[in-house]
Amino acid sequence: MIAKESNVNVVVAGLLLGLLMASMDNTIVATAMGTIVGQLGGLDKFVWVTSAYMVATMAGMPIFGKLSDMYGRKRFYVFGLVLFLLGSILCGTAGSIVELSIYRAIQGIGGGALMPIAFTIIFDVFPPEKRGKMTGLFGAVFGTSSVVGPLLGAYITEYFGWHWVFYINVPIGLLSLWFISAYYKESLEHRKQSIDWWGAITLVGAVVSLMFALELGGNQFAWDSAVILGLFAAFAALFAVFLYVEKRAAEPIISFSMFKQRLFAASNVVSLLYGASFIITTVYIPIFIQGVFGGSASNSGLLLTPMMLGSVLGSQTGGMLTTKTSFRNIMLLSAAFFLPGMFLLGTLTPEVSRGLVTVYMVLTGFGVGFSFSVLGMAAIHNFDMRQRGSASSTNSFFRSLGMTLGVSVFGIVQRNLFQSGMEEVFAGGSGIPAGGLVDPQAVLTPETRASIPAPVLEQITEVLSSSIAQTFMWALIPACLAVVGILLMGGERVKIPAAQVRPKTAERERV
Repeated sequence: MIAKESNVNVVVAGLLLGLLMASMDNTIVATAMGTIVGQLGGLDKFVWVTSAYMVATMAGMPIFGKLSDMYGRKRFYVFGLVLFLLGSILCGTAGSIVELSIYRAIQGIGGGALMPIAFTIIFDVFPPEKRGKMTGLFGAVFGTSSVVGPLLGAYITEYFGWHWVFYINVPIGLLSLWFISAYYKESLEHRKQSIDWWGAITLVGAVVSLMFALELGGNQFAWDSAVILGLFAAFAALFAVFLYVEKRAAEPIISFSMFKQRLFAASNVVSLLYGASFIITTVYIPIFIQGVFGGSASNSGLLLTPMMLGSVLGSQTGGMLTTKTSFRNIMLLSAAFFLPGMFLLGTLTPEVSRGLVTVYMVLTGFGVGFSFSVLGMAAIHNFDMRQRGSASSTNSFFRSLGMTLGVSVFGIVQRNLFQSGMEEVFAGGSGIPAGGLVDPQAVLTPETRASIPAPVLEQITEVLSSSIAQTFMWALIPACLAVVGILLMGGERVKIPAAQVRPKTAERERV
């Protein structure tokens, strides 16, 4: 797949830069959204800025994964980089929320090509004994981005302006583009295949309908409104057509035959469930810290660093273990840390110390870190070069879908718990309308906190803490279900070819 004249180290650096840029984008933009809305207006439409990117990314993943199998990795990785950079530049020039949403969709299409193809190239470039180490490094970048993004976004917005949240992608992306274009020498014999256009169209339509139903439901529209019910109906209809089309397509976008592989199917299920659980910690731990301990959103985000470091260590550890034991055993070790970490986060109270919060975060981050490297390897494990792109992109798709569902579902849970708690506490006519305090991020900014009487603030803090802790407990459900998926992964592991083992043995004997 890669010719001898390729500079592997430079190629890896290019892939890491592209992956960091794409995986960090949503979190870095989320931090700047308050400032963006303040300057561009469109408070009722700001949800589209995030949704447009996520929808385009998720819909593009399986499509680009399949195309990379058909026509080669390099051209579609480069295409994704160029499109992502173009979208970033356009976003920085946006004059309205509608324009920004359209440009974010362009960014998202590029992002859908970058993440899955980067992991696939690693499998093409490196032999089995080195893949674990490399995917561990890539998984560490993915985990790091969830913490670095909010911190970087807050800093850039405060000191340079929100436009630079997008412009910062340009130097990073150009460097990645140079490294891949100049040093990645792909040697793949292409074969003509028919493109499954109907599968692509129905998949994109289904994903778009589901995402907007989850994003808009309970916010802009009631769950039982005609708009939301119509979106869910459209999702069901388009997904049914997608299943019908894929079963009959000569070269389907997502091949259902791949799910006959036990390891592949189980890995995707675990990716979805892990994604749904872990994303909640990155969303609500900063809110808990900001609400209970006080301080700005950027300062509270800084406390996520221990979880980031834990996930980096877990990703590296998981990658290195892939040649020593089965994928299932590694993921069981992951669950042995991840589940207790999530449970302990579910016990948070206003009286908890920062030290304990840090310990809980390290434990949770270390546990989930294994999944960043191991599940991607497991999903690709039984497939050759012609199917690796599809396998990798499908796994990325399921992880992203899990994260999206987790944010939507558990976001609803937390809002309802907070709302009901506020109504119960302030039902006696204290002068603070509970309905006006449903957004903890708005209520617990330093400026707002300073204007709230201490006894009232204490009650609000108690309700906020309880709602977040209970949400973490609810998030244990998909985490526990993930264990079932892990048990179904079987006993497969990375095997080093005997031809590569014997020289090492002979060398030891000579010594």
